[in-house]
Amino acid sequence: QVQLVESGGGLVQPGGSLRLSCAASGSIFSIYVMGWYRQAPGKQRELVATITSGGSENYADSVKGRFTISRDNAKNTVDLQMNSLKPEDTAVYYCYADIVLAYYRTRSGYWGQGTQVTVSS
Repeated sequence: QVQLVESGGGLVQPGGSLRLSCAASGSIFSIYVMGWYRQAPGKQRELVATITSGGSENYADSVKGRFTISRDNAKNTVDLQMNSLKPEDTAVYYCYADIVLAYYRTRSGYWGQGTQVTVSS
């Protein structure tokens, strides 16, 4: 089994910063893409940022220049540094990982439980 555990959400004022972290654990052989998605009330889940095992990054246009994704392949972790936060960044943020299991060598996408980020004065 695989678990993704997120941390770091909370309440922050506009213009502030937060750092989200996600750790994958379990019977993992390898992880391809890791990333962050978010879902605001009444809206569909949307991509925020992804990063490959080789370090290639991809960002939603709405967060380019403000958010930075990083990962530690040895620790199976991915972080999202969020700066210059805006009220429209308010959402539940979900960690995602594209994982190959150690024993069966099957490949599937896994999600974390989500962490709330609220940007408000």
